[in-house]
Amino acid sequence: MPLELTDIGANLTDRSFSRDLDEVLHQARAAGTTRMLVTGTSLAESRAALALCREHGPGLWCTAGVHPHHAKDWDSNDYQQLTALTEDPLVVAVGETGLDYNRNFSPPAQQRFAFEQQLALAAETGLPLFLHERDAAGDQLRLLEHWRERISGGVIHCFTGDGETLRRYLALDLYVGITGWICDERRGLHLRQLVTSIPPQRLLVETDCPYLVPRTLRPRPRRNEPKYLTHINEQVAALLRVSPEQLAQQTSRNAATLLGLPPL
Repeated sequence: MPLELTDIGANLTDRSFSRDLDEVLHQARAAGTTRMLVTGTSLAESRAALALCREHGPGLWCTAGVHPHHAKDWDSNDYQQLTALTEDPLVVAVGETGLDYNRNFSPPAQQRFAFEQQLALAAETGLPLFLHERDAAGDQLRLLEHWRERISGGVIHCFTGDGETLRRYLALDLYVGITGWICDERRGLHLRQLVTSIPPQRLLVETDCPYLVPRTLRPRPRRNEPKYLTHINEQVAALLRVSPEQLAQQTSRNAATLLGLPPL
């Protein structure tokens, strides 16, 4: 049975893909990554993600939002312009949004303001959230708990946190995205234990390409690509003691449910 994987986090507008995107998509689909969610991280990148999906579909959808790194650039027009983007059926989630106190490219207060604006946008549109969080779980969870009754779910993408943080995200009925971080013998060992605590119906897989090249890939490529989702899927399937085909089916069903995609 061929794999039909859904990569829920692919930064395909990154300039590293500017010269060979057609080949990248061809190889991804040939490997079994047949559906991809292209990440919008700013207003401009969200527009670019939507244009990419229109040009290179089918099987491509995108998010629209402002990453916490870019929260300092939020202005009074962003809400209306993001709202207009969400009216396109190819835009299936609000984000990438959330909080990142690890590097603080934007001041925390501005991050929280932009995040709440996008929580309001998700509530208004009924779209799920595509969430980023690093070293900011306390504030992020507090805001999500405050908005819980008004939003339509979401995914905490590229989860790398601890067990208590995972428990609280799951208590909010969020999905959890697992990347090649789980293949990192330096930083990802705790994830190999925690992944078994994620209910099967809440698990999603992603590459976050071109970042987070799985360290267990041999030979090691120069960048991550959607075709390598098969490798992440195999690693997670082994930890869960299911077949790669079973896991691919489960996570693709989960993605379809969360994002309102047509069934496979």
